[in-house]
Amino acid sequence: MKYYEEDIINLPHHVSRVHPQMPIKNRAAQFSAFATLSGYDSEINETARFTEERIILTEDEKSIINERMQIIKEKICENTFVTIKYYVKDERKSGGSYKSISGSIKRIDEYEFTVKFTDGTIIQIKDIYSIECK
Repeated sequence: MKYYEEDIINLPHHVSRVHPQMPIKNRAAQFSAFATLSGYDSEINETARFTEERIILTEDEKSIINERMQIIKEKICENTFVTIKYYVKDERKSGGSYKSISGSIKRIDEYEFTVKFTDGTIIQIKDIYSIECK
């Protein structure tokens, strides 16, 4: 037996005696978009994110950094303004990025091998790529 639209259009709407009727707000939710690959976009973006390899300094470059660190250490009480470029290892991927910070150095800790700026930023001396002093 074949039904046509004309055959069923005037029939009453079925209402269950057992199950309560679903609110209209919830009925609309069943037709919302379905994301089968949730999180896939963030994984693609993470894979595409660029990282740099650490640049290995020559002995001459290391010597220049050490000389400048010594000058800064001698003039630390004068609030000497410096700009340090340093390497930050990426937490999720191999490689990292180079960042710069400018400001006054509060302390050079020779036991922890760190440089602490007056704003609280701490940099490992081994991660320093260059130092510019004024």
